[in-house]
Amino acid sequence: MSLPELLKSRLQLPAVAAPMFLASGPDLVIETCKAGMVGSFPALNQRSSEGFEEWLNTINTELASFEESTGTKPAPFAVNLIVHKTNPRLEADLALCVKHKVPIIITSLGAVKSVIDAVHSYGGLVFHDVINARHARKAADAGVDGLIAVCAGAGGHAGSTNPFALVAEIREFFDKTLLLAGAISKGSDIAAAKVMGADLAYMGTRFINTQESLVQPEYKQMIVDSGSSDIVYTPNISGVFANFLKPSIVNAGLDPNNLAPKTDVDFGEELEVDADHKSGDKAGGAWKQIWSAGQGVGAIDNIPSTAELVAKLKQEYQEAASALK
Repeated sequence: MSLPELLKSRLQLPAVAAPMFLASGPDLVIETCKAGMVGSFPALNQRSSEGFEEWLNTINTELASFEESTGTKPAPFAVNLIVHKTNPRLEADLALCVKHKVPIIITSLGAVKSVIDAVHSYGGLVFHDVINARHARKAADAGVDGLIAVCAGAGGHAGSTNPFALVAEIREFFDKTLLLAGAISKGSDIAAAKVMGADLAYMGTRFINTQESLVQPEYKQMIVDSGSSDIVYTPNISGVFANFLKPSIVNAGLDPNNLAPKTDVDFGEELEVDADHKSGDKAGGAWKQIWSAGQGVGAIDNIPSTAELVAKLKQEYQEAASALK
């Protein structure tokens, strides 16, 4: 188990705020990194590569200003790239990541050596998300620097494997950085992930419910009001198995127990997201009206600022770690 040099001295908490479609933007990334956790966002959260570059400039400028004014290095940030044939922006967005030397690239739906080599060319790291050991082996063979074990209960595109099983199986052949995702909502969960053999916790849903998150207030309130039984795991929304909030499915006029099969997967439709994440009936495709969340919603009962949330997570983590001694 190990952390790259980039992370060893710059993390105040061994965790990453996951890149969430329609939720993660510059403000959330900046505040997360300033608080000492890795912040991240999907490149496709901006509707164009030009807009994506503007976000990179904003994040780099703000984090540099923070370091200059405080003398403290913020945690590095990450960008999520969808490495899939239906994403026509991959090459352009990757070129911008290389140009701006994005510290960490999180790849999804494809571990492609040419992408990994491009990131390694400037000293960047590549973390790849996987839902089973077979995919993990392929990504490890491709040369990734870290694996994200997306286990049962995670928000968004998730697997169905128990975290104890998947972490143990991956550790049989992978000794680089391992991140664990799936219903991690508290600092004690981060400590548990470390005990299990992960280097970092990977937290999504908990960061949807922050003041800096881009989603609408109704989405955040639904998370507050929901429990684990309100999460539906289905491939019939986006074409890939994912977890969604049952009330949002009902509000969209659908029966969560009788969803029509969706056999196509088209991440190109995500490019229709407008800059304010609101305009256009198809903005965000399936994700605009039907909202994603993980099974950890039952532990979320508020909408704090990112700084307040990370401070609370640090306290809970330290208390849990001390209790283990």
